[in-house]
Amino acid sequence: MADSRIVIENCAIATVDANDTEYASGHVVVADNLIESVGAGSAPAGLENVVRRVDATGHLLTPGLVNTHHHFYQWITRGLATDHNLFDWLVALYPTWARIDEPMVRAAAQGSLAMMARGGVTTAMDHHYVYPRGSGDLTGAIIGAAAETGVRFTLARGSMDRGRSDGGLPPDFAVESLDDALAATEATVDRYHDASFDAMTQIAVAPCSPFSVSTELMRQGAELARRKGVRLHTHGSETVEEEQFCKELFGMGPTDYFESTGWLGTDVWMAHCVHMNDSDIAAFARTGTGVAHCPSSNARLAAGIARVPDMLKAGVPVGLGVDGTASNESGELHTELRNALLINRLGAHRESALNARQALRLGTYGGAQVLGRADQFGSIQTGKLADLVLWKLDTLAHSAIEDPVVALVFGAAAPVTLSLVNGRTVVEDNHLTTVDEDAVARSTRTEARRLASIAAAG
Repeated sequence: MADSRIVIENCAIATVDANDTEYASGHVVVADNLIESVGAGSAPAGLENVVRRVDATGHLLTPGLVNTHHHFYQWITRGLATDHNLFDWLVALYPTWARIDEPMVRAAAQGSLAMMARGGVTTAMDHHYVYPRGSGDLTGAIIGAAAETGVRFTLARGSMDRGRSDGGLPPDFAVESLDDALAATEATVDRYHDASFDAMTQIAVAPCSPFSVSTELMRQGAELARRKGVRLHTHGSETVEEEQFCKELFGMGPTDYFESTGWLGTDVWMAHCVHMNDSDIAAFARTGTGVAHCPSSNARLAAGIARVPDMLKAGVPVGLGVDGTASNESGELHTELRNALLINRLGAHRESALNARQALRLGTYGGAQVLGRADQFGSIQTGKLADLVLWKLDTLAHSAIEDPVVALVFGAAAPVTLSLVNGRTVVEDNHLTTVDEDAVARSTRTEARRLASIAAAG
């Protein structure tokens, strides 16, 4: 018998299950940290140990949003290099990023997580790959911030071993040696990865990108991940320049290079995948390789439009990503629901590219699928984890939009009345319950100014 139950009723529900089941007015019962029941009308009578009953009239209940690609540390370098393409942007910002330290990374993680959680994200991820020498325990700072915020979390432990002297983009003092990167990644998996059903923290192996990582780090990183039973993540096919770089350096395009190093498979997901031809998409579909689609960042850096409709038609798993907030200053995932739909309609498929429900699926079930956890969350189904978001849609912002899913995706960002992660309240009435938002804002400003001062001093 459940120790406690939360009952949410009288709301529209988009379950995002395999049949896209929806209820115009329905209920969900949460028992401890699991979804006990979902259906039309009021909750069953006679439930025991009900600690909270929510009358959710005027709301839409959805699975929590799942972010599949981010760089938390970039929170303290927002608003810089605003008119650059990817390579120029990286060259402009790497010298500053190479000076981050533990307090900066903790503050940046707190800011990134708070913004996402307040906007309906219940599962976050961070691809952190900058580990300057002597910078402190950056991994511990990030994981600690996620635990404080209360979201489910995947840390993709990144690495770079190709510095500027080896033809890479980052400064040499911001990269690790091959052996150090592999050893630190394995230690992170051993210390923090939780493989249990309701795990709050998981680790992925995540060398940064072909232009900042040696082929040997890619190969040995894949071997490490599979030996440890964790997932693999990296950047792929983000820009035309990256494709040219791969062809010049490796004699092949990014997808063929990834396949040659063991980086295609059901345990792999790539960020961006903007410049994919039919053969690339077929390879991802054949191998079950996932994609983190980051439409706002791709537009900000003029990277292009990923072929998401073609990927979905081929059977490629696709989720949404915020990407780092130095290339997506809003830092929250609702924007990506809307922009995924709108930007893909500028592509070849035009108005048939994506609809509102497909966009919601990308941001929920698709993200869970990409992270390898679709049997645990991403849809509202009995037995799944209680990661849920209640969106308020009865205000002026959404008035006269009768379809609640259309209101959520096409409309302005909806306030979050309630967000549950693992059955625990993380957001109440559009405010975080776990951390002090004002204190986080102050600390991120302080650390951003300190980083800027250090970088300016050279």
